[in-house]
Amino acid sequence: MEAGFCPGGRASLNMGGGVSRRELLALAALGLVAGRSSAAWAGAPAGQLTWAIHVSLAPAWFDPADTQGIITPFMVLYALQDALVKPMPGAPLAPSLAESWVASEDGLTYDFTLRSGAKFHNGDPVTADDVKFSFQRYRGASHDLMASRVAEIETPDPRHVRFKLKEPWPDFLTFYGSATGAGWIVPRKYVEKVGDEGYKQAPVGAGPYKFVSFNPGVELVLEAFEGYWRKTPSVKRLVFRVIPDEATRLAALTRGEVDIAYSIRGELAEQVRHTPGLTLKPVHPPAPFWLSFVDQWDPKSPWHDARVRQAANLAIDREGINQALTLGYSKLTGSLIPASFEYYWQPPAPVYDPAKAKELLAAAGHPAGFDAGEYYCDSSYANVGEAVLNNFGQVGINAKLVPVERAGFLKGAAEKKYRNIVQLGSGAFGNAATRLASFIVKGGAYVYGSYPDIDDLFKEQAVQLDQKKRAATLDKIQQLVVEKAMVAPIWELAFINAVGPRVGESGFGLIPAFAYTGPFEDITIKS
Repeated sequence: MEAGFCPGGRASLNMGGGVSRRELLALAALGLVAGRSSAAWAGAPAGQLTWAIHVSLAPAWFDPADTQGIITPFMVLYALQDALVKPMPGAPLAPSLAESWVASEDGLTYDFTLRSGAKFHNGDPVTADDVKFSFQRYRGASHDLMASRVAEIETPDPRHVRFKLKEPWPDFLTFYGSATGAGWIVPRKYVEKVGDEGYKQAPVGAGPYKFVSFNPGVELVLEAFEGYWRKTPSVKRLVFRVIPDEATRLAALTRGEVDIAYSIRGELAEQVRHTPGLTLKPVHPPAPFWLSFVDQWDPKSPWHDARVRQAANLAIDREGINQALTLGYSKLTGSLIPASFEYYWQPPAPVYDPAKAKELLAAAGHPAGFDAGEYYCDSSYANVGEAVLNNFGQVGINAKLVPVERAGFLKGAAEKKYRNIVQLGSGAFGNAATRLASFIVKGGAYVYGSYPDIDDLFKEQAVQLDQKKRAATLDKIQQLVVEKAMVAPIWELAFINAVGPRVGESGFGLIPAFAYTGPFEDITIKS
């Protein structure tokens, strides 16, 4: 029999697919009064909401072709762009630019019917040709994997597109519809006219908001697209203001200069708790943080010795860091796979044992410790790195913190420019297989090296249609990651945000497994 999605139903692929077990995570943040706009929705879009964004916005995040195995670009994409199918309220995969889809019984063909009347911001209709073009120009995370599995894309007419696979692939929709940007659709004619770089400067999408202006390092301005197929947005204008400093974000929120502030932690979060009109919203996205020992495949590196990597794991006081930075809201973990993901394997609980760490270092030939080189991290989470390095120093692992602004950090990590220790994290959609594909398995966007036994098992599970056998194989892969001490997991981040009384519906928590506000067309201003 065939499996598919029809309007009013839920996506379901009974072939070992990856859309069944993703649980709600959602980030909650609220905002305070912004003095100028107080209009409520009265049919047409009205008013303005302003976000205080915790990282600098990168033009690459305006183009779905460049998404790289993390959730950050979708902070913008959910406003500016639209996908064939995507996670939405009530469904881990919901029909969007496609009104329905069906998979053949043999798992080799996926047919999508496009939504009648869906348009890009320039008025061009969304067609099957745009869908095919968008997939073929995609160059982000898991590009090689998807390209190697799709045999052909047929466009029999403007409203129908057919993906033909070389062999059954249980995770096709998980990769195409949620874990990557390959299913987000851009207008072929416009992109070919302006080129890739021109597109980043003036993007045209099919989402609920259209591009107005971008001032790098300052702000992105979007305006409601009244022709959006799902609904006309309530708020007329969105402003994403870049404020990397946490205290400055909170000050702007308190003064009413912004409405929604991302990432308020530690003592500042406590301050929000005691400030009338502000509300603290800790939420739990599927966003583990971990240390990647990227030189473990180099025999000359201290990190080549598994005992050194195990010592690093034992040296981290995760509970202390959790209490200090996220008020105890983060969830300690021994895995880089979120506990809510399908095919998650429960690892042993992480242990803090600095004495044992010193024993292992001595056994590995470092009784007095060693110079561990650089510790690279996203600058917005440099405080996590500082805390970890303080723990490391107590057992003799001495490293230098190198914080890099997020866009540059991710670019450097993907281009394999870093050495020694890299602090990584991801809140991207997907399942255990998609997370392993980006960070553990050969060819992944952030993979510096891999182990043949894990690579072979990953290939095996990818084509396994028996769900129990596939789960067992993915369990084994995750066990090997722990046994080899490939990474040092820290926590599943509690993303703490703040909002004031001016925002009606903030959009936090509406989309399962999404780390930011959305859907943007559902966000409102109080009357």
